[in-house]
Amino acid sequence: MDILAQVLNGLGIGSIYALVALGYSMVYGIVQLINFAHGDIIMVGAYVTYVGLVMAGVPLWAAVLISILFCGIAGVLIEKLAYSRLLKKGAPRISLLITAIGVSIFLQNLSQLLFSSSAKSMPAMFPNGMLELGALQVSSNTLLNIGTSIVMMIALQLLVNKTKIGKAMRATSEDAGAAKLMGISTSSTIAFTFGVGSALAAVGAVLYCNTFHQITPYMGGMLGLKAFVAAVLGGIGSIPGAMLGGYILGVAESLTTAAGGSQITDAIVFGILILVLLVKPAGLFGKNTREKV
Repeated sequence: MDILAQVLNGLGIGSIYALVALGYSMVYGIVQLINFAHGDIIMVGAYVTYVGLVMAGVPLWAAVLISILFCGIAGVLIEKLAYSRLLKKGAPRISLLITAIGVSIFLQNLSQLLFSSSAKSMPAMFPNGMLELGALQVSSNTLLNIGTSIVMMIALQLLVNKTKIGKAMRATSEDAGAAKLMGISTSSTIAFTFGVGSALAAVGAVLYCNTFHQITPYMGGMLGLKAFVAAVLGGIGSIPGAMLGGYILGVAESLTTAAGGSQITDAIVFGILILVLLVKPAGLFGKNTREKV
């Protein structure tokens, strides 16, 4: 039962990675861009939640909603201000990558300027009790994380596969030039994708704050990197792959920590990525594609 409990705890942490990984996969699936600033959107969402709950004293539901909306709008603005012109001019991918790193550093320094570099304590947002499932005890927050991630994945799948904007996203991903000829506004579609991915990161930020109760200007660095690893592990561009990758990393971390290997947790995480990519370079759910020449 101890192993099963650790697996469930790992799924709870992995759910946060998975929600952030979804944003990486969506953006890469549309414009083949690794948006390394995405990890810092988690930090932005955490601080917006902090401002709402602690500084402004608004109700929890309002703070969460404000955080999601703020991050969604921030994602759109970042795309328009930092990436849009580069994408339109067909800039080299390295230019986009450098820009993403620049946006990441800007967000970290801006938050440090506004809130200082010291850590802020977050209050518990949701009641956390121990639920007994036979001989197994599970934290209600763990189940909340897992349930939220599953609901978000299903909602995202429905959005992509069952809606008009989802059809535009898939068309832009397949061939942006042909999508334009069919009357699809690819620029609006790309901006919408950034917005949705950033909103999902805000949901992950709320779950993170409720789980760890502490935020810093640099919290998005390692968290975003692990989420990116999860996206690559599952097959970047794949929604189910991002979820599975997040769960695998969370469980690996939990089991490693339980075995007394907390000092090598990060090494285990990246080791898993290397092993999987050696066997399946495109990731677990990824597809091998050929470059067009």
